[in-house]
Amino acid sequence: MTRVRLITLLFPLLLGACGQKEPAPWLGYGEGDYAQISAPQAGWLESLAVERGQMVHRGELLFTLDETEQAASRDEAKASLEQAKASLAQEEANQKYTQTELARQDALLRVKAGNPSNQNQAWNNARQSQARISQLKAQIAQMEGSLASADYTLSQRRVVALTSGPVQDIYFRPGEYVSASTSVVEILPPNNVFVRFFVPETEFAKVHLGQKVEITCDGCKPITATITFIASEEEYTPPVIFSVGNREKLVFKLEARAPGGLPVHPGQPVEVRPL
Repeated sequence: MTRVRLITLLFPLLLGACGQKEPAPWLGYGEGDYAQISAPQAGWLESLAVERGQMVHRGELLFTLDETEQAASRDEAKASLEQAKASLAQEEANQKYTQTELARQDALLRVKAGNPSNQNQAWNNARQSQARISQLKAQIAQMEGSLASADYTLSQRRVVALTSGPVQDIYFRPGEYVSASTSVVEILPPNNVFVRFFVPETEFAKVHLGQKVEITCDGCKPITATITFIASEEEYTPPVIFSVGNREKLVFKLEARAPGGLPVHPGQPVEVRPL
């Protein structure tokens, strides 16, 4: 076979190979589940300990609310408890006296030197003292609960982070009034960063929950993640990712995550391919 004939036979094969294209990647973007740190109680925002972009760690102070009213309530509960304890100590001393007097009257009656009315009076005094002690102990237990509640309410005026991550936004500044359960600081824990992408209707049969995918983006190394969510309904390609060629395609929304989160930024464009 001549060289010319060999080239003639191989040319169509080479041409066909050059015409093969790698399947188009699925397009998406980084996303995150943000932690909205709210004020547990209403009040004036007294101080702010963080700023946007600052990395915070669990246990660090985020902001404080004015605590004038809560501190007064705590002090009042503490004073009432101390007064009740003082009354209990006084009554316990009185009980010792009544018990002593009752024992003395009993002894006098045994030797027929006492008066039954005095013995009855001593017995009534001892019984009333014991009842008063039981009442005071019950009141003290209730007051201790009230004090613990006041202490907790006061502690909630200082809000600390229960998660770690960079501060994404701040919604109130010192001097502003914050309603209860209103977000003051927004944090994005790194573990909560994932990728949301869209699979064309024609390729939907290729994906399933738990499937591994490879995520790539500009300036980052390929990342392996797992599909954790598949939408039950299809939709048109979202405006944030459509191009002229795919703007009217029907797609399914999926999410992929990895342990510890994904090293991408929310809103960052990514390409996803099945593994």
